[in-house]
Formats: sequence, C-alpha cells, structure tokens
Amino acid sequence: MTSNRPYILRAFYEWITDNRCTPYILVDTHLSGVLVPQQHVNDDGQIVLNVSEGAVAGLTMDNYAIRFNARFGGVPTDIQVPVGAVVGIYARENGQGMVFEAEETPEPPEPTPPTSLGKKSVKKPALRVVK
Repeated sequence: MTSNRPYILRAFYEWITDNRCTPYILVDTHLSGVLVPQQHVNDDGQIVLNVSEGAVAGLTMDNYAIRFNARFGGVPTDIQVPVGAVVGIYARENGQGMVFEAEETPEPPEPTPPTSLGKKSVKKPALRVVK
C-alpha cells in the first residue's frame, strides 16, 4: 500500500485550520528533494514552516510533496517538502498535532510518454441507418 502520511497531513491541516489555529510543519532538511532557505535551518537540520493560508501562497499538498511560496526576510521563495521529510504537523497555539516516524520518501510516478506500443488500431466511428 502507499504511504498514509500525505492523507494524515491533509487531515491534520484541515483539522487545525478548522479550529482556527495556525498549522506548522517540522521538516527534516537532510532528505533529498527538500527546497527551503538554508539560512533558516537549525543546527539539527530542521526547519519549522508556517503553512497557514495567510502565510503562504499557492499551497498544494499532494501524495508526494507540499509546495508553496512564502516570504523569508521579505524575499518570495518557492518551497518544496517531500511528504517523507515532514517530521510533524501541529498547531502553533496549543501544540496539538502529530509526529511521524521516519519512512522512505516515495518517488512520484514517471509520466508515461505516449507510444505506439500496446496501441490498438482505432476505427473511425460509423453510423448506419436502422429501419
């Protein structure tokens, strides 16, 4: 089965925002595919990101990564965090949330280019008069 982490992340994000709290994610920046401003990463290789609606633009959370644009020191920055790099998600106001165990980050499936292999011959649709 696929990882349940992206589903749990989306559910906790919705639960936190529905309760009028600020969702934060804790990210392990050592994993490949993490694109964050390195000057804000702590000595343990982690960064806490505010992913609230008011703090980010273009937030997408799919089964492979969390992507958005945010300002760091006034500079707009594109952020990408593979779901496997998310250590936890929690509400800033009360710490309610979830911490995850380490797991491998799944690679997104490669798009399959259109080929003629396995292509069936396509007949043009034909109409006939039925009396």
